[in-house]
Amino acid sequence: MGENGATTEHRDAEKAAAERSAKPKKSDLSRAFSEDGARKTHVGGQALIEGIMMRGKYNWSVAVREPAGDIYVEEHDLASGRKKNGWLHWPLVRGCRALVESLVLGFKALEIAAEHAFAEDEATVGGAEGAGGACGSGSPARTDGPLDRPARAELASDPSRPLRSEGDASSGNAAAFESAEEGTGDSLADKKGFSWKDDFGRPETMIDALGAQASLEVVCDPTGDASVGAGCCPPGADGAEADASRGERTDGASAGHPEFAAQREAEGSSAAAAAEPEPEKKSFLDQEAEFGKGAMAVSMVFGLVLGVVLFIVAPAFVTNLVVGEYDQNTVLWNVVDGLLRVAVFVFYLWLIGRMAEIKRMFGYHGAEHKTIHCYEHGLPLTPENARSFPRLHVRCGTAFLIMVMIIAILVYTVTPINGLIAAWGVPDGAPKLALVILVRILLMPVIAGISYEITVRWAGSHPDNPLVKVVLWPGMQMQYLTTNEPDDGQIECAIAAMQRVLEREEAEAAKAAGSNVGTAEGEGAASAAA
Repeated sequence: MGENGATTEHRDAEKAAAERSAKPKKSDLSRAFSEDGARKTHVGGQALIEGIMMRGKYNWSVAVREPAGDIYVEEHDLASGRKKNGWLHWPLVRGCRALVESLVLGFKALEIAAEHAFAEDEATVGGAEGAGGACGSGSPARTDGPLDRPARAELASDPSRPLRSEGDASSGNAAAFESAEEGTGDSLADKKGFSWKDDFGRPETMIDALGAQASLEVVCDPTGDASVGAGCCPPGADGAEADASRGERTDGASAGHPEFAAQREAEGSSAAAAAEPEPEKKSFLDQEAEFGKGAMAVSMVFGLVLGVVLFIVAPAFVTNLVVGEYDQNTVLWNVVDGLLRVAVFVFYLWLIGRMAEIKRMFGYHGAEHKTIHCYEHGLPLTPENARSFPRLHVRCGTAFLIMVMIIAILVYTVTPINGLIAAWGVPDGAPKLALVILVRILLMPVIAGISYEITVRWAGSHPDNPLVKVVLWPGMQMQYLTTNEPDDGQIECAIAAMQRVLEREEAEAAKAAGSNVGTAEGEGAASAAA
């Protein structure tokens, strides 16, 4: 029954999509309002470098197109902390929380995307790394990221493609061992056949031909041949352990050679010292992960400082030059300051949109919107279905940013900064301007909270309201700058990230339904027993 219902729903949705395609072409703006899906979802996303991040209630996922053409998907749990910090979900406060969480997750997702979008294609060098250099097609997941990251990480591509694995120490040793046995073609013995008669008095040629070491070191035989040196390798040692044992020498190696006794004793003492446990050192991956966290923190701080300078300090400074002191004409000062802020924001988006990489990112932004449209209309998530929808969306975060700038004008105008100036006797010039800028920075959480309630909570839930269309119109216009028409490859990335979030949502819903059924059965049994 459920499957038949789902099939009928998909069939109706596909029929509606076909009818929609047959209608006269309308603008993406009008379509975003008129074709808003009936199935409203809380899932949102963010465009990345050659990828997309999708966020749901329980997790967030990143899908990145790698240079080899595969789609790398990584998933992380999302802890809401609602039980511990319920006040963070109060009206107005939840807008600030959502803004901070979006910034943090955005930087983490960008870090993952940069790591895999710019990774070198190792498919061509996988064979040179030995048998252990690549997992077979049956490998279930990719786990070559930093140690503190993926809850689940895998390739969402053709399962027949071999997966990469990094850091397999034994593979490199095995490849080197095989090349030494087969000969590389660079040695004298390979170029010219070895002869005991001609080359017996030439030690270098003998050493090269016999595959021995130039220094007086004994390498244990991984097969455990007693003639090489008993006790060199423990029973059952593999090739990797044999390689690790290089540099060890048996007592028979220098028998009858007293000139090497002192060297043997020195090496024996050094080997004993090496056998002693050393203080645990952090691995390279741990250091790299810590460096990545530090770099992310620095990037976040730098981005926030740059945003404050561009959108608060610079417009206030220019307004002070054009209008004059703040308390002379407060309303005009705030209006000019707000218009300058919007102009700087629009120009900034237009300018970075000229860059090829940002154009690609804006294409992924459009793919995110189309994929969410497709899901909200109940269609199967395929590039063909998603392609037919507009690249604009009424619940996009761009509208939130524009609303922040509009609300800021109102909040700054009604804030009694003039009273503070008069009460504290702040002089004209730099001190008064510094006070105005400081108050603006302190009021940002209030402005973000109000904007969130208007654009996300109210407008997102009432897209058919005529007043909502007026409120969201500036933000919808901005989406023409922040989105581009995506190709099918970009839509595939968005679908891969979306599917991972939806799978978790369905799993959690099934778990909750199972627990409810169990509770109901328990209550029924208890009442029957009573």
